Amino acid sequence: MQTEPLYQQRLTRYVTAMRNEKPDCIPIRPFVAEFTAKYAGYTCQQVVHDYRYAFAAALRCARDFDWDAVVPNMVAAWTGMAQAAGLRYYGIPGIGLPHDMGFNYIEPPEEQAFMREDEYDLLIADPTGFLYSVWLPRVSSEICRPGEPATYRGILALVKSAMAMRQYFDAFGPHIQQLREQCGVVPAIAGIFKAPLDIIADKLRGYIGLTMDMVTQPDKVLAACEALMPHLYHVGLTTSDPERRLPIGFWMHRGCVPFVTPQQFESHYWPTLRPIIEEFWKQGRQTLFYAEGQWRYHFDAFRQLPDRSIVFHCDRDDLFEVHRRLHDKFAISGGIPNVMLSFGQPDEVRDFCTRVIREVACEGGYIMDAGAIMQNDTSIENLRVMTETCRELGVYSAGSYAPPTATPPADGPETEQVRAGLAGLAGRSAPGIPPGICWPWPEKARELPEVTGDPDLVRDIWNEIEGLASTYIWQLLLAF
Repeated sequence: MQTEPLYQQRLTRYVTAMRNEKPDCIPIRPFVAEFTAKYAGYTCQQVVHDYRYAFAAALRCARDFDWDAVVPNMVAAWTGMAQAAGLRYYGIPGIGLPHDMGFNYIEPPEEQAFMREDEYDLLIADPTGFLYSVWLPRVSSEICRPGEPATYRGILALVKSAMAMRQYFDAFGPHIQQLREQCGVVPAIAGIFKAPLDIIADKLRGYIGLTMDMVTQPDKVLAACEALMPHLYHVGLTTSDPERRLPIGFWMHRGCVPFVTPQQFESHYWPTLRPIIEEFWKQGRQTLFYAEGQWRYHFDAFRQLPDRSIVFHCDRDDLFEVHRRLHDKFAISGGIPNVMLSFGQPDEVRDFCTRVIREVACEGGYIMDAGAIMQNDTSIENLRVMTETCRELGVYSAGSYAPPTATPPADGPETEQVRAGLAGLAGRSAPGIPPGICWPWPEKARELPEVTGDPDLVRDIWNEIEGLASTYIWQLLLAF
């Protein structure tokens, strides 16, 4: 079977829909996580603890289902590396949890938060340094805080987890190539991003601590969000698709009502998120707003973003309301209820998907998917019904669309003009230590004897290796 023509057809279909245009048919892009284990005959423990099982399971699903795009590994954690690093915030299947239960995130009690209420100034002064010096020793059961006696286990944890992370990321390229060559399937996203306020709530202060801080020291919270902005942008951009076709994955957690008030969204969440999304668009990158929960109170804010700059993924919002309020500006994905896919009847799934095809996808700009990531409670039969219904009824009539091309969403003369006029991150003061750097070269150079020959070479290699250290800590924060 020649899969490259199929791959190119699916890529064009997917990109066209993300441009909020009409392709030949509705693309199917299911975010399947532990579902892949269920389908491929693995346990949750296997796909979560050994990413090779997760890759194999995703490949099996991509081969057997007629999908256009998938995430190469949607199982959101690799607990093998988490255990190597001694991360305290994971409940690991098979270690204190049933082996066929998905991993758990364990948020510590408020008094044991990984960042204390009086440590905002430390975070603001040097976010990367704070993560290494304060945050990492607290989230790890093995790694010592600077100034404390080093331990053999702590050194091993740093070395093992850093090398394991590199091994894990290096494995994605060959697997993506397998999906292309064996199945003709497109990788659904490239890159990772989270909002500054979400990071503080998720991994630093915890939700309860952040809630209290928003009352007692809101200015410190805002300053911390602003300090995180350039670093989170750097991670998103440097992990994105260099060909600018695939969107950056943005996981939206606790920035919506009722987790924050509308006033807090306007004062903290949106002012430190919107400039980054605009900057991504200026650089030709689209962002997938994976809107976990309900975000209807914020649709008007999202409409401030440039046309096509995001794909809005609908989780628990009403998909038909999302279509009415956002579809003139942005493509939409998801919205098929997870509860229905897990516990509903096949006829119910077919009827709902038929309505979505008729009312939401009729003019293009829609990508079929569940509302949220699908775990091992998702019914294989119901997911197959969703797929078959979309393939059967989601074909657009010949002549109803212009022949599509796989042009990146941000390309085009009108888009160029809009991008040039965006503020994005322009005008903001640069951080003292640039993103992607832990120990700046000027400080290192002062410790060295005179550098002769080619000083730029020495500096560039230093910064390149520094980038690996930065990648480790920020990916640990964002992806693990």
